Amino acid sequence: MASAFPFRVSLELSASGPGAPSSPAFASALGAAERALAELIRDEPGLELFSNIARSDDLATARKVADALKRDTSAIFVLGIGGSSLGGQALKDLAVAGKPEIFFFDNPDSVTYERALKSADLKTTRFVAISKSGGTPETLAQVLIAAEALKAAGGKHLAQHFVAITEPRESPLRKFASIIGCPVLDHPTGIGGRYSVLTVVGMVPALLMGLDVEALRAGARTVLERARAPESPPALGAAQHFALAQAGRLKESVLWCYSDRLRTFGPWWRQLWAESLGKAGKGTTPVTVLGPVDQHSQLQLFLDGPGGALFTLIDCETQGQGPLMQAEEANRLELSYLAGRRLGDLIAAEARATAESLARRGRPVRRITVPTLDEKALGALFMQFMLETILMGKLMGVDPFDQPAVEEGKVLARKYLEGQAPKDRLM
Repeated sequence: MASAFPFRVSLELSASGPGAPSSPAFASALGAAERALAELIRDEPGLELFSNIARSDDLATARKVADALKRDTSAIFVLGIGGSSLGGQALKDLAVAGKPEIFFFDNPDSVTYERALKSADLKTTRFVAISKSGGTPETLAQVLIAAEALKAAGGKHLAQHFVAITEPRESPLRKFASIIGCPVLDHPTGIGGRYSVLTVVGMVPALLMGLDVEALRAGARTVLERARAPESPPALGAAQHFALAQAGRLKESVLWCYSDRLRTFGPWWRQLWAESLGKAGKGTTPVTVLGPVDQHSQLQLFLDGPGGALFTLIDCETQGQGPLMQAEEANRLELSYLAGRRLGDLIAAEARATAESLARRGRPVRRITVPTLDEKALGALFMQFMLETILMGKLMGVDPFDQPAVEEGKVLARKYLEGQAPKDRLM
C-alpha cells in the first residue's frame, strides 16, 4: 500500500502567459521534465542519492555512535560548512530543544568560535566534524582549534570528544581521526554535500536531537514513489521554472516559508539551487523569505517591482492552532477580526492572502501546503526540492552535481595563506 503523501501542491498562476498550467510552453516543459525524470528513475539502482534512502544499516551504525557521543555530554558542536551543515540546521528547526544542546558552527567567524569555546565546559563538550572531501579548510581549522582547546583544558582522550564524517579515502580529516582514534563514519562518495542531508551527514545530528530518522527517509521515499506517476510535484515544479525561464520571465526563484520550523530549510535550498544551476551563464537567483515578517520587508517589491520571479510558498495548516486572542479584549481595541481567533488563524490568512495578491498581480505562484510538519513531511520536502533541482539542471543542459567555479576561490585562498606569514611571526 502506498504511503500517504505529506503535502499538497497548487499552482496559482495568472490565467494566461508562459508558465500557466494550460499554456503550450508549460505543457512542453512538463513533457521534457517527465522524460528527464523517467531517465533518472531508470537509473535509480545506480544513483546513490536514491538508494541511500532505502538503507538501514548506516542508521544502525550512526545510532550507536550518536548514543555514545551523548553520554555524559553537555553540548555538541557540529563543525561543517555548506551542505555539511545546512541540512542538520534545518533538522534542528524541527526538533524540540533538549539535552545535550546542539550548536552548529558553519561560518568560521574567529570571535564567535573563540567565545563559544571559552564559554563551554570542554570536559563535557563533543565535536562532530563533517567534510565530504576531508580537506575543507574552514572545518579543519575549527577541528585543530578545538583539539588545542581541549588539550589546554586538560583533556587527555581526544577520541572521546570527536566524531568525523568524511569519505572513505585518505584525507587530513581522516588522518586526524586516525591519530586520535575517534569514530569515523563514511560520507557516501556518490552524493555531493548539498544533496547529503538524508545521509549520515544529516542523520547523525538528527539522532543527537532525538528525531525519527526512519520517518525522514520514509518521507523522501514517498516523493520518489510519486515521481513514477504523471504530473508528479518535482516534474511540475521544474516545468514551471523552465517554462518561465524559456520565456525570459524568470530572474529569481523565491522560496517563502511560513513557519519558523522551516527557517533554515530556505538557506538549505538556496545553496542547493544556486550551486547546482548557476553555470555557463545560466541559472536564476534563489531568494529565501520567511513568513509574515518578510511581508513587511519585501512584499512591496514583489508586488509592485519589476517582476521576473516565481514564488513558492510553503505553509502549514495552522488554522485553529496556537494561543487564543480573547474576544472581549480584542473587541475593546476595535479588533473584531482578531476576536476569538488563534495565532495560527492569522498566519493561515496571511499566507493565503499573500499567494492570492501575488497571483492577481500576474506573479507566478506555487503553494505547497503541509498538513503536519513532522519528520516524514520534512524528508519529503528535502527530496522534492532535490529532485526538482536535478530536473531543472537537466532541462537547462547543465550538470546539477558539480560546482566548477567554486574551486577557483578555494585555490586562491590556499595560495594567499601559503604566502602569508602568521601574525605571531610579524610581532
